[in-house]
Amino acid sequence: MKITYQTSIATFIQFIILSLLGIANGANSVVTTCRHDSTNCVSNLIVSLIFFILTALWFGAIWILGSIAQERRSRRLAQLLIAAEAGIALVAYFNAKHHNNILDLTTSVLDLGLAVWVILLSYRLMRLGGGRAVVRRRRKQPQYQRQHTEHTKPPDTDL
Repeated sequence: MKITYQTSIATFIQFIILSLLGIANGANSVVTTCRHDSTNCVSNLIVSLIFFILTALWFGAIWILGSIAQERRSRRLAQLLIAAEAGIALVAYFNAKHHNNILDLTTSVLDLGLAVWVILLSYRLMRLGGGRAVVRRRRKQPQYQRQHTEHTKPPDTDL
């Protein structure tokens, strides 16, 4: 299956991957805090849970936006999706530059890559302008024409 302008699938993949990585990052933060400073363990757990819920809601909204933009083939919704993903890419780039551990870096790099992918798909959708994406295929020559054109010499034009 070739994903040319299917922003719904791309944003769904982004939602799933970043939600799972959000759980892993939250768990890592809570475990690290509880090992070093047990007095802040519960407060970090609450903050991590709230942060995960907000992040999941944001990427869920992006997924809905990507689905509606694809379904309606809307230029405006594709532009809105590009703007939202550009914001995600900027945050991911900033987080990648200031990571604390390898899990944070991996999450940021994946987030950046997925955001760029969705931006490219949204741009293709926006370029369609409400139309349908059609792949142009080159017509193949019938087998008998190919055999006769490859092995015959052009006629002599010397008169």
